[in-house]
Amino acid sequence: MRPLTEDQVRAAIRNADADEIAAIGMPHDFILTDWDYLDFLAWRDPDSTRRGVVIVEHEGEPMGIVLRATDPARVRSGMCNICRTLQPGNQVALLTARRGGKKGHRGDSAGTYICADLSCHENVRLAHPLAPNEVRPLGQADMRLDGTRHRMEDFVARVLADD
Repeated sequence: MRPLTEDQVRAAIRNADADEIAAIGMPHDFILTDWDYLDFLAWRDPDSTRRGVVIVEHEGEPMGIVLRATDPARVRSGMCNICRTLQPGNQVALLTARRGGKKGHRGDSAGTYICADLSCHENVRLAHPLAPNEVRPLGQADMRLDGTRHRMEDFVARVLADD
């Protein structure tokens, strides 16, 4: 992902009004962000426990959405629909976003189950433990990274689509 300033990040958010965008707290370590490492920028707002933000690159331009989190599930385990990692149920939450355009003005939203702390880009990089005689296939990590990035981009595009 190409480096962005705080102003560029805020300008990329497309499903919130100016007051809501101004109220978003940036991550405490934003100035230390390793942009070459990121497939997308995602964080939970340090000023609001239920708000999160995702910024992706779409056709070379940053696009972002504001997410609202529900309480984490009370199930034993859950799967994130973005990074496809199985996690304890309290670490996966339904995050919804107000749709863009006319649908958003009518109150429509879209949602999916995502890692509650929005750490999908880190979780997908963790290697699964291998069985004693198992060999990790070449390219498997790259496929997981690409899939995670594409699923997040598709989710953001679905939220912002004005059908």
